[in-house]
Amino acid sequence: MNKTTPAIKQDIKVSVDAIVFGYNQENGISVLLIKRKIDPFADQWALPGGFVHNEESLEEAVARELKEEAGVSINYLEQLFTFGKPDRDPRTRIISVAYFGLVKSADFSLFASTDASEAAWFNIYELPPLAFDHQEIVGKAIARLRAKITYEPIGFELLDARFVFSDLEQLYMKLLGHNIDRRNFKRKVMSLGLVIELDEKAPSIGAGRPGNLYSFDYEKYKQLKVNGFDLNKLL
Repeated sequence: MNKTTPAIKQDIKVSVDAIVFGYNQENGISVLLIKRKIDPFADQWALPGGFVHNEESLEEAVARELKEEAGVSINYLEQLFTFGKPDRDPRTRIISVAYFGLVKSADFSLFASTDASEAAWFNIYELPPLAFDHQEIVGKAIARLRAKITYEPIGFELLDARFVFSDLEQLYMKLLGHNIDRRNFKRKVMSLGLVIELDEKAPSIGAGRPGNLYSFDYEKYKQLKVNGFDLNKLL
């Protein structure tokens, strides 16, 4: 006599969350948060996100949620991780696919709507209490971002087209969360051909002698994005 396999009851919903890091030379690294209008966790800060519609891809869903809840459009977000603890949401069993990216925060004007009453940037070291398991999600995204910059160039989209070299040093120190050997860093970055020293001086500030301006070699930048490098050897 054949035994039939009992049917598996499954009632799982799928959502997406967006961890958008913003860079500002004065304030360092921040993350975009929204204040929820509805329960659960009404009036608490959270990551932008929500349920995936039946007709949407995950990427379409996260783009829509960012636009609806914070008023922003991000060209590219990278899939981070899937969070699926049974009790992560008090409503029902919900799996969230998280996406993250790094942008120049000054390029965006935030506008909260739909399920969000506010949208704002928060320094990653000064986060308010977050809804759901979003503290864990942000922590994993920070760890991934810091790992990512050890093998892939970052900065082309975050710095001005022409910059002083100390701007690049400050960017990497803020991303890594610690100081670097600046002399060694400059020597090894220049050896990659990633950065070009221009025959142009930075605007004079104070009594100090102005230094040269720099720019990224775009073709080399694209190549290193594909081939990578070992930043640990640069620090």
